[in-house]
Amino acid sequence: MGWFRKLLKGSDHISRGQYQGKYGEDRIWDNHRNSMDDLTDIEKEDIDRAIALSLSEEDHLKGKKVVEDDSQSEDDKLCKIDDEEDEYLAKIEQEDEYLAKIQQEEDERLAKVQQEEDERLAKIQREDERLAKLQQDEDERLAKIQQDEVERLAKAQLEEDEQLARAIQESLTIGSPPRSDNDSSFLSYPHLFPPGYRICAGCKAEIGHGRFLSCMGGVWHPECFCCNACRRPITDYEFSMSSNRPYHKSCYREKHHPRCDVCKNFIPTNSSGLIEYRAHPFWLQKYCPSHELDGTPRCCSCERMEPRDAKYLLLDDGRKLCLECLDSSIMDTHECQPLYLEIQEFYEGLNMKLEQQIPMLLVERQALNEAMEGEKNGHHHLPETRGLCLSEEQTVTTISRRPRIGAGYRVTDMITEPFKLIRRCEVTAILVLYGLPRLLTGSILAHEMMHAWLRLKGYPNLSPEVEEGICQVLAHMWLDSELYSGSGNSGASSSSSSSSSSPSSSASSKKGKRSEFEKKLGEFFKHQIESDTSSAYGDGFRSGNQAMLKYGLKSTLDHIHMTGSFPY
Repeated sequence: MGWFRKLLKGSDHISRGQYQGKYGEDRIWDNHRNSMDDLTDIEKEDIDRAIALSLSEEDHLKGKKVVEDDSQSEDDKLCKIDDEEDEYLAKIEQEDEYLAKIQQEEDERLAKVQQEEDERLAKIQREDERLAKLQQDEDERLAKIQQDEVERLAKAQLEEDEQLARAIQESLTIGSPPRSDNDSSFLSYPHLFPPGYRICAGCKAEIGHGRFLSCMGGVWHPECFCCNACRRPITDYEFSMSSNRPYHKSCYREKHHPRCDVCKNFIPTNSSGLIEYRAHPFWLQKYCPSHELDGTPRCCSCERMEPRDAKYLLLDDGRKLCLECLDSSIMDTHECQPLYLEIQEFYEGLNMKLEQQIPMLLVERQALNEAMEGEKNGHHHLPETRGLCLSEEQTVTTISRRPRIGAGYRVTDMITEPFKLIRRCEVTAILVLYGLPRLLTGSILAHEMMHAWLRLKGYPNLSPEVEEGICQVLAHMWLDSELYSGSGNSGASSSSSSSSSSPSSSASSKKGKRSEFEKKLGEFFKHQIESDTSSAYGDGFRSGNQAMLKYGLKSTLDHIHMTGSFPY
C-alpha cells in the first residue's frame, strides 16, 4: 500500500486544485474530468493496478480478519473444552483418591478382623492343647490307678491263694481249723477224735482217714461244709455266721446287708464302720443318708422317696406326685364335687348338718397362699398348707378343668378361672390344694368343714390346740369310715353317680373296694394325724380324740362350746 499512497501523493495537486470555488458548481466536476483525461495511458494503468491491488489487499485483510476471528472463536471453544475436561479429570482423580481411601480403610478393617480371628483361633488352639494335656494327664493318672489296682488285686489274690492253700493244708491235720469272723458268739475250735472214728457233722457219715475240716464244734467232709445261702462248699479261709449257720462272706452280704431302696446299692458304712441308713417311720423304706441332700424326689402325698428309675408327675407348682398316688388323684373343682357331697353326708350322719351351702374350690398352691394372706383372722396352719376355710370376701383362682399329663409326666393345658366369693354367712368358701389322692383330699375337706361348722354354730374363739385338734379328730374319723366301708362290699355312695367322666375320677369318687395300695395310703394318712408332733395338730388331736372316745363326740362338742376346752 506504500506505493499506492506515494502514487496518490504524487497526484495530490490534481485533487487539491479541484476544491476551489463553491459547492454545487458544475465546473468543478468538469475540471476533474479534464484532469483525469490529461493522464497518460501508463499512469492510468498504474492507477488501475494500484486500485486493484488495494482492493485485493483489502479483501485479503478482510478475509484474514474473518479467519482470525473464526480461529479465535474456535480457540476459545477448545480452551473451554480443555478446561471442562481438566475439571472432569480432576473430579475423576478426586473420586479415585476417595475410592482408594475407602479401599485402604476396608483393607485395614479386614486385616484387623483377620488378625482377631487368627488370635481367636490361636487361643482356641492353645485351649485345645491345654485340654489335651489335661486329658493326657488324667489318662495317665487313671492308667496308674488301674495299674495299682490290678497289682493290689493280684497281690490280694496271691495272699488269698496262699491262705487257702495253708488252710487246706492245715485242715488235713487236727490242729488248725479254718477261722470264722462269724456274727454270733459261737466260736470254732478244734476237736480231737480217735483215729478211724470221725463222723461228719453234715452228712453224718464216717470220715475215716480222709481229709476233713474241723470247725463249729464238729468235723466235716470238705464238700459237706456248705454255705446256707448258695449251698456250695465253703473253701474260703474266712466265713460268716448267722443263726449258727455258715455263709460265704459275699452270700452273707447279699442276704443280710441292707440295700438302698432309691439307688439299689448296698448302703455304705459310715466313718465308724457301721451301716447307717434312713428309714421311713411308716413305709419302712431304707435309703442312704446322702439321698436327703442330693435332690432325690419325694412324693408330696405319701412322702416316699422315688427310686432312681421310677417316673413321677411334676405339678406346675413344683410338687412331685408318684404314679401310685396319681392313680386316685383329684385334679379340678368339678371332679371334687362328689367327694364334697359324701363328706356332707358324713356330717349329716353325725347330726352335724351344715345348713348353709358353702362353695368348695380346688386351687393351686399360689392361690391358696394368697387367700391365706387375705384372711384377717386366719386360724393355725400347717407348714405345708393344703386346705383353708375362708371368712373374708375374696376373688380366688380355681381350677375349672382337669389338666392333661404331657411329655415327661408334666401337667399341661390347665384351665383356671377367677371365682368371686361373696359373704353370705360366717364362711365364704373352703379351698383345697389340687392334685392330691382322694383319701387325702377327703381328710382335708373333713378338717376344713369342721372349721366351718364351728364358726356357723357360734363357737367362741378357741385356742389353736382345741380348734385344730377337734378338726383333726373329724378328719381321722372320716378316714376310719372310708377304710372300713372300702374293706367290705363294693357298693358306692349315693353321690358317686354324679362323678366326673374322667377315668381316674370315676374310680376315685366311690367308696367301693380299694386297692391294697390305697388302703395302705389311707392308713398312712391316719398315721400322719396320730404321730404329728406339733402342739396344735398333734397334741390337740390326741387330747380331742381321747375325750371323744371317753365321752362321745356330742358331749365333747358341748363341753368345748361351754368352756372352750376339752373335757378330762
